[in-house]
Parts: sequence; structure tokens; C-alpha cells
Amino acid sequence: MPQSTATVAPRPRGTSGSPPGGSEFAPLLRAVKGQGLMDRRHGWYARAIAVNALALAGVVTAVALSGDSWRTLLLAPLLAVFSARTAFIGHDAGHAQITGDKAAGRAIGLVHGNLLLGMSYSWWNHKHHRHHANPNHIDKDPDVAADVLVFTGEQAKGRTGFRRWLTRHQAWLFFPLTLLEGVALKVQGFRDLRRQAPGERAEEGALLVGHLAAYATLLLTTMSPGRALAFAVIHQALFGLHLGMAFAPNHKGMEMPDPDGESWGHLRRQVLTSRNVRGGILTDWFLGGLNYQIEHHLFPSMPRPHLRLAQPLVRAHCRDLGIPYTETGLVDSYRQALSHMHEVGEPLRAAR
Repeated sequence: MPQSTATVAPRPRGTSGSPPGGSEFAPLLRAVKGQGLMDRRHGWYARAIAVNALALAGVVTAVALSGDSWRTLLLAPLLAVFSARTAFIGHDAGHAQITGDKAAGRAIGLVHGNLLLGMSYSWWNHKHHRHHANPNHIDKDPDVAADVLVFTGEQAKGRTGFRRWLTRHQAWLFFPLTLLEGVALKVQGFRDLRRQAPGERAEEGALLVGHLAAYATLLLTTMSPGRALAFAVIHQALFGLHLGMAFAPNHKGMEMPDPDGESWGHLRRQVLTSRNVRGGILTDWFLGGLNYQIEHHLFPSMPRPHLRLAQPLVRAHCRDLGIPYTETGLVDSYRQALSHMHEVGEPLRAAR
């Protein structure tokens, strides 16, 4: 099993180690810009969007032509894979990686999020940008707020009833719970409509309802209700699992800033809380470029194909400053993330 690597031994959680003055990030930013890595890749994204659209259209056509047969269910995993690709495009649009034109970026996000997936683009951006601003910060990052899962011993202390049972076993339950993520994302999108301004609410709501209507029409007009339900369950469960497998390695088990301690600079705040995943073209494709999580957090608007090109610059810069740069294999990234969740639940198991 591959082991994680870092330039220096990790420091205790909640310490800063930042220099007394100056910016550690500015020289790296200049180097990255100097190599043109912040320049948009319109052609690359145009091809990616076109290929994904053709793949989705091909799967939908195959579902329609296969008709009322149990064999049609074999297409559900394929649709889940390309649904995840669609989500990655929506994610990139939300970070302005595809285009600097806000209206065009929003249009791409609405199509790939609301219309094609039934996920609210506005809700995702509102939540995700708060995560990027303060990753793994227990008071500011919505991704580590106590909910179904908890990420600190302090959060675990307050668990009671069924949630206490969940926390005791959360490491074992993590991937099974991601099977519900596809549906949960849709529900959160509808709930968020109350927060949105009237015009935005009408636009997003219409697209969300349009997705559900089109999805239900496709399944119910091509197969019996029982098979349609089975197809939807398989598709949504595997879609959620795929997203969970892409997001799980990124921050779980990494440094968590001390809310009461001194603040980190941008470089340390993003590098120390993030974990990269080693791999080749297949890993890049499967994880939608999120395996370069450190580079993505340092440069959120950097186009996806440039992340791997920026990695040597970032790694060398961290090495020069003595900042841990964590990178591991895919399987070991899951082991580290699940080990952290298992450790958080240990006091509750011991209390029994």
C-alpha cells in the first residue's frame, strides 16, 4: 500500500509556523502566472463539454431504445459515471475555470447542475466557496460542520441517540452513506430556493423541476414503474458513491486550524488542510482533477488541465519553505480519511 509523502514532518494540529512578515504565496503566484497556468483553456473545455454531452445523449438514447427490460438497468452505472463528469464540469464553471465571463459561467453551471443533474448551482457555489475560504475550519467550513458525520472529538461529545450510534460507526458507514448523496444534493438544492432572491429562485427552481420531469418521463415511458424505480435507485446511488469517492480524500484527516489560534496565510491554510492523490490519466479522469487538491485550493480558478503542470512548482515552493506537502495513493487516501473518522468515534465506543 503506498504511503503519503511530505517535505517535512507534519507539525502538531493548530499551530501556525508562519513567518513574522511577508507573503509566502506571492512568489508562487508570480511563477504560476509567468508560465501561463492561469490562462483559460476554452478549447479543452469545449471538447470536454461536447464529449460529455454526446456520452449522456448516447446513454439516454440507449435507455429509450432498450425499453422495458431488466437489461436496461445495466445502463444505470454508465449514466452514473457521466453524471459525475457533468458534476465536475459544473464545479469548474463555479470556480470560473472555464470562462471569465460570469454570465457564461453561470449558464454553463445551470445547465450542468440544475438541468442535467437536478442540483442547485447557486446552492453549491454558496456552500463550496465558504469551504474554499476556510478549509477544515470547524466554525467556518460547512463541510466539517457536525451533521450526519462529525470530524472532531468535541463534535462527537454532544451526540445522542441515533446520531451517537452513527458517530461510533461512522468510518464503516461512510461509503454506504454516500449512496444517498445523489438524492441528498437534490433535496438540499430545493431547500436552498428559500434563500435565493426571487429572480434567481424562479430560474433555478424551473430548471430543477424541469430536470425531475424529464428524468421521470424518460424512465416511466420506457419501462415499468418497478424497473424505473430500480434504475433510478442504482443510478442515484452510484452517482453519490462516485462523488463521495472523489471528495473523501481531499481534506478528511488533514490539519484543522485552531479557531482560537493565530490565522494562517493563504498558502499554509490551503496546503496544510489538503491532500493530493497520486496517479496518472485514469486517476485524473476518475477524480475530475480533484486529486490535485492542493493546487486547486491555492488557485481555484486555474483550469483543470493546468493543475498537474502547477504541481512541481507548488511542491518545490513548499519544500523550500519547509511546509508539509501531503500526497498519497488513492487507496491510502481513503485509509487515512476513514482512520480519522474512526479515531473521532473512539471515545464513544470506549464509553459503552
